[in-house]
Amino acid sequence: MKVAVVGASGYTGVELLRLLVRHPEVEISAITSRQYEGQNIAQVFPSLADLISLPCCEVDIAKIGSEADFVFTALPHKTAMAVVPGFLEQGCRVIDLSADYRLKDVAVYEQWYQEHTSPELLDEAVYGLVELYRDEISSARLVANPGCYPTSVALAVAPLLKNGLIDHRSLVIDSKSGTSGAGRSAKTGSLFCEVNEGFKAYSVGCHRHTPEIEQTLSALAGEAVMVNFTPHLLPVNRGILSTCYAQLSQNVTQGQLVALYAEMYGDQPFVRIHPGGQLPNVAFLQGSNYADIGFVVDERTGRVIVVSAIDNLVKGAAGQAVQNMNVMAGFVETLGLDVVPLFP
Repeated sequence: MKVAVVGASGYTGVELLRLLVRHPEVEISAITSRQYEGQNIAQVFPSLADLISLPCCEVDIAKIGSEADFVFTALPHKTAMAVVPGFLEQGCRVIDLSADYRLKDVAVYEQWYQEHTSPELLDEAVYGLVELYRDEISSARLVANPGCYPTSVALAVAPLLKNGLIDHRSLVIDSKSGTSGAGRSAKTGSLFCEVNEGFKAYSVGCHRHTPEIEQTLSALAGEAVMVNFTPHLLPVNRGILSTCYAQLSQNVTQGQLVALYAEMYGDQPFVRIHPGGQLPNVAFLQGSNYADIGFVVDERTGRVIVVSAIDNLVKGAAGQAVQNMNVMAGFVETLGLDVVPLFP
C-alpha cells in the first residue's frame, strides 16, 4: 500500500518515517518538506541512511494524491486544513496529525485556534483513539489523530468515567512532557540551557489541548466534563506522564480497579496495566506505542490517583497514526509497531 508523509521534517514526521520504513505492507511514495525541498530525506535525517532514499518534494496535491492510497498530514494546525480536503477529493484516505479536525464544534475550535476553512469535514472526521473508537476508525475516510496529552488522559480515566466511579467535577490533571513535544523549530523556551536542570508549568489554564480533553471525557461520561489541566515541561527528550486525581463516587478497592481496567483494556495490544500500587515511568516505554497505566486508591481522602505514561512521539503521535492506518486498512493492528521499548 502506498503512503505519503506530508510534513516530514519535524519530529513527528521523522518518527512516522522510522515506523513506516519497516512496515511490511507499506511503500512510502512521497515525502514533503518545504524547508528541505529537493534534499534526500536521509541527508536531512542521517538516522534513516540506507533505509530510505527519497527527495523531499513540495506539496503537490494532485501528484501526491495520484501516487498514494493513504496520506499522513504531519503539519501544523491551519496548514493541515489547507490540504486535507484536496487529498480527500483525490480519493486518498487521510490521517491528520494536527488539531484541525479533532474538535467537533467549530466555534470551540475557533475559540482556541483560528478560523476553520473546512468545517464541513468536522462531522465526518473520526477521532483516532483506537481503544475507544476502533469500529468507527475502520471505515473512516478522515481520521483526526489525537493529541499527545489527550491520549494519555483519556486512556487513564476512561474506565472510571464509563462506569461512573468518580465525580468528574473533582477531576484534576497534572501532566509532564519531554521537550520534543514543543516541535523541532527553534524556540527560546526549548533551548538546552533554558530546559536543562529546570522543571516548569506552562500554558496554565489555557493549553489548547484542554477542549480536546474535555470533549473526549464528556463523551465517556455522557455529560459535560470540565477539568483543571496543567502541563509541565520536563528536561527529557521523550515521554508524557499524566497524573489524574478525582474523588471516588463509591467505594472501590485497588483490586477491583485492576479488574476493571483489565476488563476494558485486556484485549488492547498497546495498553499495559500495572499491578496494584505499581506506577508507570516514561523511561520504560521509549520508542514504543505502549500506554502504561497504574493507579492508587487513597482510602484516607476517598480519592483515586491514576498515572499514565506514553512516548509523546509514538503513542502520542506517529505510532498512534500508524495504528489508525492499520485498523483502516484491515491490517493486523500491531503491524510495524511491535517495537520493544528502549532502556536505558
